[in-house]
Order: sequence, then C-alpha cells, then structure tokens
Amino acid sequence: MTYGVRNVPVVAKGEQFVFGQNLEDVAEFVGLQGTGHKPLPPEVLIQKWVMVLRAAQRFMRQLPNEAILERVIPNRDRSIRYMCHHVFRIGEAFLESVEGQTEYAVQLANIPPAEGTYMTGASIAEYGEGIIERLQHWWDHLEDKTCQQKIKTFFGMQPIYMLYERSTWHSAQHARQLTAVLERLGIEPEQRLTAEDLAGLPLPERLWE
Repeated sequence: MTYGVRNVPVVAKGEQFVFGQNLEDVAEFVGLQGTGHKPLPPEVLIQKWVMVLRAAQRFMRQLPNEAILERVIPNRDRSIRYMCHHVFRIGEAFLESVEGQTEYAVQLANIPPAEGTYMTGASIAEYGEGIIERLQHWWDHLEDKTCQQKIKTFFGMQPIYMLYERSTWHSAQHARQLTAVLERLGIEPEQRLTAEDLAGLPLPERLWE
C-alpha cells in the first residue's frame, strides 16, 4: 500500500490513516463524537460469549459428517470445517494474547486446523469445550475485571475490552452463519440464537459481511 500498511482495513485521510478494527478510533479520526455504541459490561460480555459458543456447539453437532468439507457459501473458498474451527480459534487466539502476552497478530485467529484433524462437527464441538472452559477460567481468575488493561495488537496498544468485545461478536457472527448452513442442508437449527441473546453486540447487519 501507499501508506506502507500490510493489514486491512484502514481508513485514510491525506497522509494519515487509522486501522479500522477499532471503530471508536475510526469515529475520532473522521471527526465524530464516538460511534454511539454502548458497550456491554464485561461481566455480561462473558455470559454472551459462552452462550454464543454453546450455540455453535449445538449447531456443529447437527452437521452431517459428509458435509463438513463443503463450502460455507458457493462464492468463497472456505469450508464448513474451517469456519467451525475458526469459531473457537477466535477464543483461543484471544486467550493466547491476554494470558500469554502474545501480540494479537492479524492472522492469529485464522490458523487452520491441522491436516486430517477435526473432520466432524462433533469433534470440533469437543475442541470448543476446552476453549469455553479456558475462557471461563480466565474470567473467573481475572483480577481487574474492568478489562481496561492494555495489550499489544497489530493495530497498536489496545484495552483488553476492545479485543474481548470484538472476539465475542466475531464468534457470534459465525454462529449466525452456521444456522444458515444448516438451513441450506435442510436441517432446523436447534435452539437458535435470538435477537435478545445477541442484543448489545455490534454485529454486522448482513449475514455474510
């Protein structure tokens, strides 16, 4: 890029730019007084995240084994297997950053499952069980539950809360997409996520954004 930036999205104005991952930073950059989004309290966010991941587990266990390598949508080269794994890899990447002091790199949450592993929805849901337990343990033992402590990310030093909220809604968006996958396969999703379940999360309006 002209600005020497290899990670996207960015918002540019003249010779200046800001990474698009933090929408509050973007709003300030373009001269707005915030986005108008009211963040959920951290103690509510963990409940939402666990609920979303439990829903994803339910949906994955409904997937036929023979469909696991099909594309999620026809026009994108991403398999159902990869997306299912990604739902929980998002949480694992978050933990690696907040617990292990690993910089949150652009591809950290996109590390795919090893070749030949997690070949059924049920096995991916089992992998997710370990991630849910680790997330709950992190929260239960977190001393400063304001989540304003700073961590290093590829778009600068950010409060934990920013990555915490982003990871939660990111998982939720893919859980929503899994319901669409099941519907395409002629399967009624078990106990869908409701608007009330997802209230307060800054989710994209469209399903496939």
